[in-house]
Amino acid sequence: METRSNHVLVGAVVLILLAMLALFTVWMARLNGPSASDYDIFFKQSVDGLAKGSTVTYSGVPAGQVKQIALFKQDPQFVRVRISINDDIPILRGTTATVQSSFTGTSTIELDGAVKGAPPIVCPQQNRHAACPLGVPVIPTKVSGFGAVLNSAPKLFERLTSLTERLTELLSDKNQASIAGILENTDRLTKALADRGPEIAATLAQTRIAVKQAGDAAEKIGDLAQTTNGVLSSDVKPAMANLNKAIQSAQKSMDTLNGTIQDARPGVKTFSDRTVPEINQLVHDLRETSESLKSIAQKVNQGGATSILGPQKLPDYKPKDSKQ
Repeated sequence: METRSNHVLVGAVVLILLAMLALFTVWMARLNGPSASDYDIFFKQSVDGLAKGSTVTYSGVPAGQVKQIALFKQDPQFVRVRISINDDIPILRGTTATVQSSFTGTSTIELDGAVKGAPPIVCPQQNRHAACPLGVPVIPTKVSGFGAVLNSAPKLFERLTSLTERLTELLSDKNQASIAGILENTDRLTKALADRGPEIAATLAQTRIAVKQAGDAAEKIGDLAQTTNGVLSSDVKPAMANLNKAIQSAQKSMDTLNGTIQDARPGVKTFSDRTVPEINQLVHDLRETSESLKSIAQKVNQGGATSILGPQKLPDYKPKDSKQ
């Protein structure tokens, strides 16, 4: 019994020592290896092919690995991926993360876009919870070209399906018969045009001649317009100058006449106030004189010149003889 107890005790001590040695080795490996920092990435796209332990690269250079993948409880449309990045990799402002998918099924996280001289990505002192909801710095994301293609693949397949259905409807038996009729009519029209080729050529030639004649007529009209402009410039302008001179002379005459009328206005007023009434009286007297002379003339015509000297003497009355 004592021998067995000693063996068990010795075995337990040996196992403990081996465990301690393993822990010491791991601790020493960590001390000798590069230190790492944790970052969170919130993807709104699918992260198919990404798993714990997947590689994280920075511009193609291995930089760390994925530590955890989970839905973000505060907003389940985001997938939270926590990564561990070696401290010798500069994670500066401007750095973005993308999921690089492949047809083999495995995916990696690609980091790039850091700006030279920019500060590192850290959790700020102010508004820390909003910037770092889980206590570690957050690296923003961007959609890669291949990832965008994969994300839009369902919509693309749906559109391809719809296009296929429409093509099937377009190429139905009825539509094929209609297309065949259209092609047949097109063939007939082509043959008819070929048969009428000489007539069409002649028509085109006549059209070309008509266009040329129209061009010549337009050119002649232009020359006529220029000639008309020259005539107007050479003949009408002197006439207009003479007309302007005549108008100016007439204007001067009108000004002189106005001055004369202004000068004569006082005399005209005196003539109107004095002379005109006297003339009226004279006309009245002449009218009365004329009436008197007319009356005398009538008396002379009727009774002779003696009628104006006195009344006409009656003849002596002689009584008739009674015998008679």
